Amino acid sequence: MREPDTRPAAVSVTEDALICSGRWTVSSIAAQRAAMDTLAFPANRPVTVDGAAITALDSAGAWLLLQLRTRIDAAGGRVTLQSFRPSWLRLLDFIADEAEDAERSLAPRRVTSLVDRVAAMGGDLIGFLAFIGESVLSLLGAVRHPGRVRWQEFFDDMCQTGVYALPIVGLLSFLMGGVIAYQGAVQLKLYGANIYIADLVGYSMLRELAPLLTAILICGRTGSAYAAKIGTMQVREEVAALQTIGIPPVDLLVLPKLLSLFIVMPLLTVYADVLAVFGGMVMANAQLGIGFHAFIGRLEEAITYSTFMIGVVKTPVFAAVIAIVGCYQGFKVEGSAESVGRHTTVSVVQSIFLVIILDAMFSVLFSLIGV
Repeated sequence: MREPDTRPAAVSVTEDALICSGRWTVSSIAAQRAAMDTLAFPANRPVTVDGAAITALDSAGAWLLLQLRTRIDAAGGRVTLQSFRPSWLRLLDFIADEAEDAERSLAPRRVTSLVDRVAAMGGDLIGFLAFIGESVLSLLGAVRHPGRVRWQEFFDDMCQTGVYALPIVGLLSFLMGGVIAYQGAVQLKLYGANIYIADLVGYSMLRELAPLLTAILICGRTGSAYAAKIGTMQVREEVAALQTIGIPPVDLLVLPKLLSLFIVMPLLTVYADVLAVFGGMVMANAQLGIGFHAFIGRLEEAITYSTFMIGVVKTPVFAAVIAIVGCYQGFKVEGSAESVGRHTTVSVVQSIFLVIILDAMFSVLFSLIGV
């Protein structure tokens, strides 16, 4: 029985050819890899690389052969492969393609010009405004024809958005009220104005922080879920299937979410107000010795109905922004899980940014009208 050839890889250089021999495998090419730097290759003429004497070839050997061919090309030669098995030629082609892809991915990306970026932002803004218009038309159609609303999806979204969000919204609101009271108590003690801790907690939480905190939590919890759900449907081509059978995707996927968030956001904000005030009461009692009855009595004097309503009236606008941005980014997903993750992240960032901008605009508006 003939024993297998175990000779390591070797290259013999002739006038117009390179004779490769031995085993071109990962365990046998170490010596030849070191010796390649000392080889003198033919320059400026055709060179034949003969593989008839190669007894074995794997991906490591193919990679070394490609390095050999690259060096000959750099010297001005034109390489022709001869006497290689068809399977080895396919392996060489595969390794060459992979090397080109790697180099292409590592190459610096073309810097997009400012005009291109502005054009892309303009196109995205136009698409977003068009989506807002489509959502408004769907909402008006639902007002005229309530039977168009998928009420089962509406109540499911209310449960997911509202009921399941109660623990996290309540906990963070309670802690935020306690933090505001704790920080305020340190300063109020200096002036003997302990009772005014109720004014501080009431104004800051009911008017600004509770609605804003609730909206930011809903951005991260619900807006991202909207984008991920619709984006996954895009990847699975379920949205295209809805369009094929004549069901408008906005009516089925956006309208129930928009309506449910309209109702849930004000309720969650009121719930956050209650927990925030309770947290402030607990901290005021612990730090300043102010009882619950005294705290509530001062709160009734300091906080008017308009102060409470200023916080609540902003929440439907926040709800519309969160729902529309989340759904819009979901519809922008294109064919991959990576795209779902990217647009989900974008939906959260954009929603939080727009909510904060709108809250600042409301503050300026209320200040101008003297509320």
